[in-house]
Amino acid sequence: MDAQQERILKQHVETDRLLGIDAVPVNQATPTSMTASSDSNSPDRDAKLKILQALDENEIRVCEKCSLCEERTNTVFGEGDPDARLMFVGEAPGADEDQQGRPFVGRAGQLLEKMINAMGLQRSDVFIANTVKCRPPGNRTPTPAEVDTCWDYLLRQIETIDPEVIVTLGNPSTKRLLNTSTGITKLRGTWNSFDGLLPNGPSIPVMPTFHPAYILRAYTEENRGKVWSDLQKVMERLGMPTGK
Repeated sequence: MDAQQERILKQHVETDRLLGIDAVPVNQATPTSMTASSDSNSPDRDAKLKILQALDENEIRVCEKCSLCEERTNTVFGEGDPDARLMFVGEAPGADEDQQGRPFVGRAGQLLEKMINAMGLQRSDVFIANTVKCRPPGNRTPTPAEVDTCWDYLLRQIETIDPEVIVTLGNPSTKRLLNTSTGITKLRGTWNSFDGLLPNGPSIPVMPTFHPAYILRAYTEENRGKVWSDLQKVMERLGMPTGK
């Protein structure tokens, strides 16, 4: 094991300790506890799957609305439970995501999965998406114009899934969903609302928190503690045990 591998292993061990993975059983929540309550006006699970599949196959995969399409290997639609009560929204695919066509599969994705596990959930219990569906060159932050170009896709994902809570990861998703210029450092840990579906749809509670990639760069106990505190607020909102 080289020095970098040893450092990464230590990071994962510390994250497990801080997030309480040993103390919070994985799969603590039953499948029904993380399935949205039925609404006679909302589509059923099969209908949601068809809507999301059509959006992905007929629009996103063939999208050429901005220059990000020129260098992509795959578009990254998102994945998870179409009936999820909890949705995570990040910023954009990275190199691993571009290769696999799946969101959050690199190092940041491994940390996000640990965060989800620490909540007593599995990745398949939630829905994970990004504001932008193609990888920006060099893994740079997507521009506001690129986020705006992809906005309708994300909006329809949220409308279809109809989650009870959204967790925004980092600045681009937080600023766009909350329609604000305030940065993540000031907004994280405080409840806000996504009102993009009004007046016909619901106002959805939003908990902004740091992006896992930022946590990996600024790997301090303070930052990891802040994220875990944010997630515990989400768990409380969803009526899940927090292990406090």
